[in-house]
Amino acid sequence: MVVSPVLLVKVIESGVSVRARYYDDFAEHEIILNSVITYWWANDLPPAKKFLELFDSVIKRTINEIIPHKILNLKYDVKANQNLDDASEIEINLISVDADGIGFKIDAETISLKGLRKVDDVFEPKEFTTTFDQCIETPDIVLKKYKEMKE
Repeated sequence: MVVSPVLLVKVIESGVSVRARYYDDFAEHEIILNSVITYWWANDLPPAKKFLELFDSVIKRTINEIIPHKILNLKYDVKANQNLDDASEIEINLISVDADGIGFKIDAETISLKGLRKVDDVFEPKEFTTTFDQCIETPDIVLKKYKEMKE
């Protein structure tokens, strides 16, 4: 019997939860939206675009804690109500996740986030869709630390 690692991503009351499991090992991290959105607003950063960067990073970190890996291939669809610099609403649908050739079973709902922009930042809605096909590399020094943590 082959056991595949599982990646669970879901919206929770305070933000987004990312959990990876492989046999009896698991790691979990949460993105607390109120804190990061306030920071992005204060620094005039595009919330939808910054969320996607953080989303990639949290998935990579979570998986690295159970399966240290050099390359993470991450593919997902994004729909937004505007281009990513101006969007106040986004939907993310994970398609595939693979860490150094080890494929993950994805147990994820569509991540829907609204209210990413301040109320006074109103733009005429025009749907934006794209697919991200990321290849994210772990620096050697960081990979070494994850492997040491695992042992």
